[in-house]
Amino acid sequence: MPHSQESILIRYAVSVKHGFLPGSAPLQKLEDPYYEPWEQIASNLPKYIQTESIKQVVDSLPILSTSNLHSEEEWRRAYVVLAYLTHAYIWGGEQPKEKLPPCISSPFLEVSAHLELPPCATYAAVCLWNYSFNSTATDLAEPDNLTVNTSFTGTKDEEWFFMVSISIEEIGAKLIPLMLNTFDAVDSNDSQRVSSLLSKVADGINDVTHVLGRMIEKCAPAVFFHQVRPFLAGSKNMAAAGLPNGVFYDRGDGFGEWHQYFGGSNAQSSLIQAFDIFLGVEHSATGDSASQASAKTGYLHSMRYYMPGPHHRFLDFLTKISNLRPYVMAHSPNSAVRTAYNAAVEALTSLRDKHMQLVARYILLAAKVQPGNSTNGRVNLATATTKIKENDASADNAQYHGTGGTKLMPFLKQTRDATRAAAGVVDQ
Repeated sequence: MPHSQESILIRYAVSVKHGFLPGSAPLQKLEDPYYEPWEQIASNLPKYIQTESIKQVVDSLPILSTSNLHSEEEWRRAYVVLAYLTHAYIWGGEQPKEKLPPCISSPFLEVSAHLELPPCATYAAVCLWNYSFNSTATDLAEPDNLTVNTSFTGTKDEEWFFMVSISIEEIGAKLIPLMLNTFDAVDSNDSQRVSSLLSKVADGINDVTHVLGRMIEKCAPAVFFHQVRPFLAGSKNMAAAGLPNGVFYDRGDGFGEWHQYFGGSNAQSSLIQAFDIFLGVEHSATGDSASQASAKTGYLHSMRYYMPGPHHRFLDFLTKISNLRPYVMAHSPNSAVRTAYNAAVEALTSLRDKHMQLVARYILLAAKVQPGNSTNGRVNLATATTKIKENDASADNAQYHGTGGTKLMPFLKQTRDATRAAAGVVDQ
């Protein structure tokens, strides 16, 4: 690697200490009084959603300029606020709204362009740039130390769901230098160091899986499914949820355009995709049966465009320098290198197994639980999913769709199986 590891990470806005999380905690609000109209709604979002007044309060907003945003932290906070207002506006009533007003569309399109992100609620909006510490503790690896800055529901369940992801990112951050060091060790043909580093990566991925397993501690499946998840839905492949054409982003004065975007998803985590690149896991065009994604790229690759621009480019960089798998294949089946590699692949497979177990619990089983009265009669992703079983009791799990519109379980199984195959192919 011709440049120092630190300079590489800085170039791609990857924190040396916190990985894909920002180097310091995100802004909790925009301090400039000019943006108080946005922040006032954001701070009261659960109330406006519960009283179904979100459309009225958003429609009353003035069209604010982005010229008062200066630091990257301010641009990110603006992105978070506008993403939440957008999805609350679309999904916060009895029927989804397919037209976004200029007071949201105009600034959101500008902010998104600056940050190289689509104007919707991405993983960056709901997780990476949306947390703070709820005490004097500063350990991001412990979700109990964290709180969300902006919320759709105001529930502990929603907060815990996102803060577990923050802790996963923090734990995974220490693996990024290990992966880069492994590539260097391969270049130096230092097989002992490669084996040692792979063992450390495997241990780190197992730590990530452990934290993911803590999801059930404070996030009830029914609350997530009926109250939180509908707001994460995108506008692509959402005809059954009430958005057959996507959403019209009205710029005002007769200008605007229709857009269809995938919803917020953990598939937009740069960390998890970095694991795949590092281990040389090859995914086919997963999810195509529902998303109609290009056979060349597939759903997972398309998710890179839902990551902050520098992080997307970091994954491209990793892909270019990735050298581990061919090196492993050149070693004998019982070698220390191959054994360590297979252990790392198995760790990532176990992580995906745990994810599938949680999906079964939080979506497939939760869909069978009756919602509270506050959600009765609504048209959204939750009611569309529940209706599948109501209309066809024999419908299998393949009929359920994710927030991005992919066929959920087939997509996850295909991804998990592709991960497991990375170890199996090596040992043939």
